[in-house]
Amino acid sequence: MYTKKTMKKIRNITYIFILMLAPLSASAQNGVNSPYSRYGFGVQADRSMGFNKGMSGVAQGFRDGQIINVANPASYSAVDSVTALFDLGLTLQNGNYKMGQVQQNARNTSLDYAAFHFRATKGLGIAAGILPYTNIGYSMKSNSEPLTGNENITTSYKYTGEGGLHQAFIGAGWEVCKPLSVGLNGSFLFGDYTHATSMEFSDANAFSQIRGYKADISTWMADLGVQFTQPLTKTDKLVFGLSYGLGHDVNNIAIRYTETYSSSSSTSNGNTLDTIRNAFQLPHTFNVGVAYYKGTKLKVGADFELQQWSKCKFPVQDAAGKYISAKNQLNDKIRIALGCTYTPDSKRVQYKFGGYYSKSYANTDQSVMKTDKPYEYGLSAGVTIPITNRNVYYNSPKLNLSVQWAHSNIPYVSGINTTPTIGKLTENYLRFCVGLTFSERWFYKYKME
Repeated sequence: MYTKKTMKKIRNITYIFILMLAPLSASAQNGVNSPYSRYGFGVQADRSMGFNKGMSGVAQGFRDGQIINVANPASYSAVDSVTALFDLGLTLQNGNYKMGQVQQNARNTSLDYAAFHFRATKGLGIAAGILPYTNIGYSMKSNSEPLTGNENITTSYKYTGEGGLHQAFIGAGWEVCKPLSVGLNGSFLFGDYTHATSMEFSDANAFSQIRGYKADISTWMADLGVQFTQPLTKTDKLVFGLSYGLGHDVNNIAIRYTETYSSSSSTSNGNTLDTIRNAFQLPHTFNVGVAYYKGTKLKVGADFELQQWSKCKFPVQDAAGKYISAKNQLNDKIRIALGCTYTPDSKRVQYKFGGYYSKSYANTDQSVMKTDKPYEYGLSAGVTIPITNRNVYYNSPKLNLSVQWAHSNIPYVSGINTTPTIGKLTENYLRFCVGLTFSERWFYKYKME
């Protein structure tokens, strides 16, 4: 049983954590300036934590009493009886975007995650926090071109988008027996998106048109996890990890609106509004991974992920111009990642390395022309540094520093109204990630002499 003093400490820190989440969730988490984010729910966020950002997000087989592994909730059972963990993360990103001969650089800073983790009772760990799910942010404008049939008037298109989704979760991990642990994350997914395309004319008396798409998303998510530990020697072991995300309908409304107006007279020539109920679905998600522990110095892991987005409904304009919700508008996402962490001395720095390859869920070709699917790959490296003068590394606060490089190759079809051609958007990102993990000894019993 916990003492009243301990329970008061839990409540106080929980209240502080909730207050901390409020500005985090309200702040702009749009860590992108990419036209790629106009597809689906946007660019999927890197949802790794401080301990595995330097390992390209490898997580399924990792379990440790000093990490918060959201990717597999079965890992929550590894926390010891006297430790409570708090984890915060920040990313600074520089992106380079190239489309043909046009290049652009953009910088972003985002608060990535906040989470805490403690043991509720023997064999049962609890975790809660907030993570980004997708990001949307772009603004593009085409070159002005003469209007067909009237060379004195030019026309151009402007594309803008903003929004994103966030995931607030609470989960539990239970050690069923020594080699086997199971876990569950329950989440609330929330956010919105707005996309707009405007056709503008150089003649102020001409009627321009804006077509926009928007939705407010709020739904639940559930993720199940399993970890099984297989000892190899007294010091070495394998940990197998599995997790499954439940796919389901999202009972939210998608809206398409069209507005025609004259900039000179500030008059409208008619507005239309189309809505779709129960317009979205979340995918069934499967993850499998394994981690090899060579004593306390070396850990090597590999993960495979499949998200079945092709089976999900998503809003689209059909060939007749009707706004509908249909399947096969997105691609299945596949991701493979490898990572390792090496600790030369248990009281000093941990070194981390990783790499990954991914096929995106975004379908950038809605025409009859079939292009290659967008793909992405990247490398990462990082260190974990104890920031205390304590002699015990295990319970020290830790600073997680990592650098990530990612390259995206995104084929697309342009010139649908004239002669369709296949183009290519390439994106290169350099990210610096900073994470801080606090380890508090909540329930330690001190002896008086």
